[in-house]
Amino acid sequence: MPIYLLGEDPELFPPPEKADRGGLLAVGGDLSPERLLSAYSQGIFPWYSQGQPILWHSPDPRFVLTPDKLHVGRSLRKTLKAGVYDIRWDTAFADVVTACASTPRPGQDGTWITDEMRQAYVTLHELGFAHSVEAWAGGELKGGFYGVSLGAAFFGESMFAHAPDASKVAFTTAVERFQAWGFHFIDCQVETEHLARFGAEHWPRKRFLQALGRALEEPTRRGKWTRT
Repeated sequence: MPIYLLGEDPELFPPPEKADRGGLLAVGGDLSPERLLSAYSQGIFPWYSQGQPILWHSPDPRFVLTPDKLHVGRSLRKTLKAGVYDIRWDTAFADVVTACASTPRPGQDGTWITDEMRQAYVTLHELGFAHSVEAWAGGELKGGFYGVSLGAAFFGESMFAHAPDASKVAFTTAVERFQAWGFHFIDCQVETEHLARFGAEHWPRKRFLQALGRALEEPTRRGKWTRT
């Protein structure tokens, strides 16, 4: 299976179905807002490590959570009810990305969130397409996650926690809000045990792309998000 080299046109990607078995589709290009938004709208996202060229992926199957299938365990519900964390939206986007990049993860050496990636998503945030959901306690940022929103779809990128259940509370609160907003799904990209517990499931790429097309028919909630 060939891996495609991207040219200068930020909107031109090979069809996602051309990805190899691991989901790798293309290499090169840049992380301009135009290219990133084009990629997400086609079911493609960047994922690479320091020292590598930019790698673009469209895995099959895709790991997806629909808001109506959110599962919240008993222990986490107690934490939510107790109000341990103050959940804020888009108040510390760059800090959330930095924390996601610097937080150690079991079995992971280093981070895929390079300085180039961080700046690219901060720019998307400034343009109103990338968002953070944050868990605060005692005036300190304890956990959260960030991603990209287009139409009625949210593309999750990364999360972190520096206190028990911090990222879980942020995620649960956000998914419940997404359901109220009429979002169709949260793209979790690839499987993790953490997200599987919340109810995410595998979708064949074809199903994902069809759902994405429908989600993009809805207006994008562009701009800074608030609690409502």
